[in-house]
Parts: sequence; structure tokens; C-alpha cells
Amino acid sequence: MSRNALKICLKCHEMIVDSSGHIQCDNGLCGRFCHRKCSELSEDQLKVLDRVPNLRWKCDICLGKMITGAKLIQCLENSLREHEKRLEILEQSLENRSKLDDPAQPPPLCPFLPNTIGRKAVTITVVFVLSTILLGIVLATTTNLFGKSLNQSKHSDVDDSRPNIPINSTIGLDNIGGGLILRFVERQQWLAQPPQKKIPDLEKPVKLVIVLPTNSDDCTTQAQCVFRVRLRQSFDIESVQEDDIVFNFLIGGDGNVYVGRGWDQVGAHMAGYNSKSLSFAYIGSFQTIKPSAKQLSVTRLLLERGVKLGKIDPNYRFTAASKLEPTLTQYKADALYQSFGNWTHWS
Repeated sequence: MSRNALKICLKCHEMIVDSSGHIQCDNGLCGRFCHRKCSELSEDQLKVLDRVPNLRWKCDICLGKMITGAKLIQCLENSLREHEKRLEILEQSLENRSKLDDPAQPPPLCPFLPNTIGRKAVTITVVFVLSTILLGIVLATTTNLFGKSLNQSKHSDVDDSRPNIPINSTIGLDNIGGGLILRFVERQQWLAQPPQKKIPDLEKPVKLVIVLPTNSDDCTTQAQCVFRVRLRQSFDIESVQEDDIVFNFLIGGDGNVYVGRGWDQVGAHMAGYNSKSLSFAYIGSFQTIKPSAKQLSVTRLLLERGVKLGKIDPNYRFTAASKLEPTLTQYKADALYQSFGNWTHWS
């Protein structure tokens, strides 16, 4: 009996008894099982995995065996060899049958080469042509998207929603900010879905800026952070029944600022404080691991920008969510809050 048939956990190697307490690798060639508690996914992530139809889980072994370009070429060559073997067997079968039924032999595909070599040449040519066409489509699509993003940046020197502030966010240029400049990744760039209804306007300038974690996996590239932000919005709308992602801004480990509800709309980050505060959510959990230097650097720039635009009061209070609501464990992120201990407005 196979390991999968016994349903043995990939992590703890114990037998899985409760069928509702496990998840299975989505790779059809793998199919390994893992206790939900052993998967290293948070409860929120497991709920999202159950409720969002297009999300699938892959085990660490399959993630570590993602096919690289070289392996892809090797797989193509192996498939071609197997195809050639099948052609040779089919050809021999047809030759034996033709000798019994009709002494006349069909003309070769390439009259100047042996029949088997001719078939191989045609097969290789067809595979090469199809591969070239596929590669051309991929390159054309990528070039078109990249060109559109550059054109948008070139012809939009000023952000309409932020007067006299240059747009630094450009899709496809990953981590260009790196915490050294204030770079916004706008909602359309992280593929946000529209709010369920109109969000109330925030009375400005606010005197309170709240720091809190997203309680998700962290991210170090824009691709990872976009996935985390999009997943969080789906959770807030579909599971928590909020009208939109609950935070005003999300700060990724790549040093970019992801626009949630933005400067002007009331967030839904903490009951009792939403209408009089802005929320800076840091992508990760931060109970023991501190935020990256990029995240801290871009936080200073974001606060300065808010004050300059009149969105944040110059005498604002910068504080931790756990200080406002100590009894709520979901805001516990000691390593995050300790990073701001010596900041001027931190209290």
C-alpha cells in the first residue's frame, strides 16, 4: 500500500485519521497529505484556502522541484525521444502489415533520406516551429505589458490623487523603490477588486496613525507582496464581510507601499478608532522577526508625505494596535512595535 493511500502526514509522518483535518498537495503527480496543523499555514490562510475556489496548496517538496528553463528543455527532449520511439514502433507495424496486404510501399516522407530519419526530421521540425511560435507569443505579450507600463509612467508625470507628487509606482519594475524612495503600488496594479459599496470619507488631518500586522506570511518581492495583498482583500470581503480591504496602506518587505483604502477613506482596521486614524499594516506576523530595514525606511517617508499633504496632523501620535486594545491577541506583534521604540511620535 502506498504512502498516499495510508494518508501519512508529510511533516510529522503520523497517520491521518480525521479526513477533515488534512490538506492534499494539488500537484497531480504528488498528491501527498499533510495535517492542517502541520502545514505552517495560519487559521486565516486555511479559511481562505477553503473558501476561495482558485487557490490551491502545494507541498514543500513540489515547491522545491519547480521546473526551471533547463529542466523544461530536458523534459521536451525526453518527450521527443519517447515520441520517436512510438513512431518507429508504429512504422514497423505498418510495414509488416503492408507486406501482408499490399507489396507496394508508400513513398518516404523525405525521398533522399531513410524513412525513419525522414520521420524524425519532420517531427523535430514541427516541435521546433511550435516552440518558436509559443516563445514569440510569450515575448510579444510580455513586451506589450512592459511597454504599456512604461508609457503610462512616461505620460503621467503627476498623480492626480496626490497633487504635485510624481508617480513612482510602475508595474513590472519590481522593487524599484527598495525603501529608499516612496513608491506606491496602486490598487489597479495589485489587481484589487472594487469596494462592495461606497466607503465614507475620512476627516483630515488625522491625529492617530496605528501600526499593526497583517498576520500573514511576509514578502520580499513585489510579486509575493501583490499575492499577499490580493489574498487579504479576498479574505476581508468574502470571510469577514467587509466592504473592502480593511487597511489604509500595507507596507511590504520589498520596500513598497501598497494602497488599500488610501489617505481619504475610513478604514476598518480597529473598531472605535477607524474614523479618526490611518492604519499602516505591515505584511507579515512579526511576533519574533522584526520588519526589514526597507519597511522602516519607507514608513518614515510615508509619514512625512502624509504630513506634507495635510492628511496627517503634524503633532500626530504613532502607536501600536496592541496598546490601544491590549486584550486582542490578533494585534500582538512585539518585534514590530519594538522597532519604533525610539521614534519621535511613537507612544
